[in-house]
Amino acid sequence: MDINRRTFIKSSAALTAGMAVPATASPLSSITSSSSRAIPPGDTINVGLIGCRNMGWGDLSNFLTHKDVRCLALCDVDSETLSGRADEIDRKHGKRPDTYTDYRKLLDRKDIDIVIIGTPDHWHCLQFVDACRAGKDVYVEKPLANSIAECDAMVAAAKRYSRITTAGQQQRSGKLWHEMIEYLRSGKLGKISKAHVWGNFAYAAMQPLKPDTAVPQGIDYEMWLGPAPKASFNAGRLHGSWRMFWNYGGGLITDWGVHLIDMALWGMDVKTMPLKTLASGGRFLFPDGAHETFDTMSVTYQFRDFLIEWENNAGVETGPYGRHYGLLFRGTNGTLVANRESWEVYPEGNRILPVKVTANGSDHLAHVTRFLECVKTRNPETPCTVENASLCAKYAHIGNIGVRIGGAALVYDDRARTFDVAEANSYIRPSYRSPWKFPE
Repeated sequence: MDINRRTFIKSSAALTAGMAVPATASPLSSITSSSSRAIPPGDTINVGLIGCRNMGWGDLSNFLTHKDVRCLALCDVDSETLSGRADEIDRKHGKRPDTYTDYRKLLDRKDIDIVIIGTPDHWHCLQFVDACRAGKDVYVEKPLANSIAECDAMVAAAKRYSRITTAGQQQRSGKLWHEMIEYLRSGKLGKISKAHVWGNFAYAAMQPLKPDTAVPQGIDYEMWLGPAPKASFNAGRLHGSWRMFWNYGGGLITDWGVHLIDMALWGMDVKTMPLKTLASGGRFLFPDGAHETFDTMSVTYQFRDFLIEWENNAGVETGPYGRHYGLLFRGTNGTLVANRESWEVYPEGNRILPVKVTANGSDHLAHVTRFLECVKTRNPETPCTVENASLCAKYAHIGNIGVRIGGAALVYDDRARTFDVAEANSYIRPSYRSPWKFPE
């Protein structure tokens, strides 16, 4: 589906000339606090991508299936990746995008309407806030951020600058999942007492240890680290396995967990923090693997009359109902089991009929299409709002924090932004490495 840009109107009410530059900017930043460019004639929406591997590239590829979208700029710290992606766009679309290793130079361009953020999790917050401040709409990969406080900063930035934003939790746009929610809302499953979520993946614990080395030519490692603490270079962390180290990611629960916990929260119609969280786990299956995050983990979120549970077993790929990842809803009349391939209902006796629904179509493409429609109409109710993405990420972070402090039961007050256990509060907000500054 192509997006007609005749009604694509940039809202700049929150970006008037008299607005002061906020404290969110790095002192190195030259990003201006003005709105993005005036709408030119025609139906073209211009995008820029920050982080050109894996999901960032996949997201951009879905954007470029729309004839009225063009990519003007790419940014990445790996010059080889950057050059190769630019060449590929040139071959496929007839125009080579400009390339940058510093994302702030991309954001300074007034001709870019949408920024896609596909960088490691520890970079999401600063790049998102800076993009909003520069007058860009934003598609950011999940999890929204690498900490609870960063989630809050991103929600505030999107609101302050009146930007249209969404997170790459594409199941929110999947027909399969909407049909599952419709079934749950019908009440046929009866009273639901539990939603159980699991993700068992080998990649999260099977990486061999690699020695630190000198930074390879063509890698801007200082920019890759950004606000994270100073650390020697290790090739095992650079592409992909950074997710398994606390300074950059949060393991399976923040990678796959936010997708699946999102479906559990949606299914149970939860929009707030749990009453209590109890988490336990450790590096038990592969204690010598190249990971800091937990290969074995169980988290229980307590509500008034039901539970939501998360379980992961990294390094293995088997799970309940023959699915190595997925979720189930346990009701008095039966159990609904789902993953991205299908959902099906297992009746309790003969109380209801069995059901099986299989996936049809691309959730990723549908998600991007819905986002573009929201950008065109200035509709802030995007397929996965920044508020919803923040909620899911916070659930994941609370689980990790519970295990990191030794398994204490936690209560998180989302208004006061504090835990009831003092030790847990030290994990709410990261300390940014100078000269980067945390968005206040």
